[in-house]
Amino acid sequence: MQLARKKILAAKTLNVGKDRIIFGEGSLNEIKEAITRQDILDLYKNGAIKIREVKGRRKSEKRKNRRRVGKIKLKPNNSKQEYIIMTRKLRKYGKFLLKTDQIKLEGYKKIRRMIKAKKFKSKRHLNELLGEI
Repeated sequence: MQLARKKILAAKTLNVGKDRIIFGEGSLNEIKEAITRQDILDLYKNGAIKIREVKGRRKSEKRKNRRRVGKIKLKPNNSKQEYIIMTRKLRKYGKFLLKTDQIKLEGYKKIRRMIKAKKFKSKRHLNELLGEI
């Protein structure tokens, strides 16, 4: 007795592969008479049709994505942003002072080193310390 079409119908109805469908030996006549999906579902509930467990090895856990240089999408922290803004402002002001001959080249180089070492809190602080330089 060939039940290939019934096996395909059962596989579609139960959302599994046709290789996983098992027909019970005692209820082959009932399965042969089943025409609709509802008939297949009823047979499944009664135990005439069974579903075989999945074959093969279990999949191992997916490797977690590591957070490397290309994955970092965060903005730099606040203190770094403040440092960048202040440094650019003071360097620009230092160039202005050099261009307008308010300081000499040696003084400009000294100011640049002091800016890099975070000696100045603000532009006003730089102006106050200019008299000492």
